Amino acid sequence: MSHQKTAVKTVYFSIFSNALLAAIKWAAGYFGNSYALIADAIESTTDIFSSTLVLLGLKYSNKPADKNHPYGHGRIEPLVTFMVVGFLMVSAGIIARQSIINMQTPHELPHAYTLIILAGIIIWKETSYRLVLKKAKETKSSSLKADAWHHRSDAITSVAAFIGISVALIMGKGFESADDWAALFASVFILYNCYKIFRPALGEIMDEHTHDDIVSKIREISKGTEGVIDTEKCFVRKAGMKFHIDLHIIVDSQISVKEGHEISHKLKSNLEKELPEISNVLIHIEPNE
Repeated sequence: MSHQKTAVKTVYFSIFSNALLAAIKWAAGYFGNSYALIADAIESTTDIFSSTLVLLGLKYSNKPADKNHPYGHGRIEPLVTFMVVGFLMVSAGIIARQSIINMQTPHELPHAYTLIILAGIIIWKETSYRLVLKKAKETKSSSLKADAWHHRSDAITSVAAFIGISVALIMGKGFESADDWAALFASVFILYNCYKIFRPALGEIMDEHTHDDIVSKIREISKGTEGVIDTEKCFVRKAGMKFHIDLHIIVDSQISVKEGHEISHKLKSNLEKELPEISNVLIHIEPNE
């Protein structure tokens, strides 16, 4: 299965999972008198929309290169990630605002059964995080990684809700706001995750060098190709789930232009065979001295 198909199937899983859990959280929070669970439901609801954005971004990024986009459409992925971060920041703001309002408003203790529901949600979301993150690493998709972090942030906000409700139930009357403090903590953690998601996507847009493993593999394959004496510069740019390579190789200064051309084509073929995530390779020939 191609990386793009794997990523798309994974996002469909995220959308279905978030929709189901959001419905459970809304119902449990409303009937169980827990704003921490409702806050959790708000995040899961925004996750449905953000995962849909990721899905659209993945499908668009797979469009082939054209006249106006000679390097393809992969850069839509980090842009989608920025929008996902925006969704998370808005949800964090809504949760924080309502938590503060609830702290100032007398209300009843949450029901004990909400803890059972939260325990199941925490296990499911942490499992989802590990699954989606694994697929994100396989496909090298920044937006899929952002989607994975949604699952992790959801799991931790559920842990916060579990602690808040537990404190409120154990301590009893006078500690009703523990549930609201848990929701407020959750909003702060969501903002922290926003940075964790935003930073790598910004690096991708800015062509930040974070690909030493790929560079090492490229140099190894190059030196193993007949006619290549050594390598010089090697620049890697990420666009979506693909990489664009600018590579300088050293060859015998006495060979003909045609022979140098044949060596570069052979090397390009080897690189594309060994590293299927490479979209394009530009090879510059340097003579040895």
